Amino acid sequence: MIINVTTRDGHARAIEGQGGRSLMENLRAGGIEEVLALCGGCCSCGTCHVLVGEEWLAALPALKEDEDDLLAMSDERRPNSRLSCQIRFEAELDGIKVTVAPED
Repeated sequence: MIINVTTRDGHARAIEGQGGRSLMENLRAGGIEEVLALCGGCCSCGTCHVLVGEEWLAALPALKEDEDDLLAMSDERRPNSRLSCQIRFEAELDGIKVTVAPED
């Protein structure tokens, strides 16, 4: 399964994703070092912030309160902002497009 990711400097890459892992884990395993994930995926730091392609938003689960609270603290939050640690990568997300959010 494929994840299409654009890094902060605008370079687009397609990386192989493994189902059952979080989007954050797949991005890190695919060499996207800008996704710091300092908390290890515990939804407590916001350093795995990505901007999800508009056409993919409906395929994602709704924001939970803790994710919404963390994103609310970001100056870079946009309507399509999500924490990649909170998105389970499964077959229905094959081909998802994300952009690493600007650093806060």
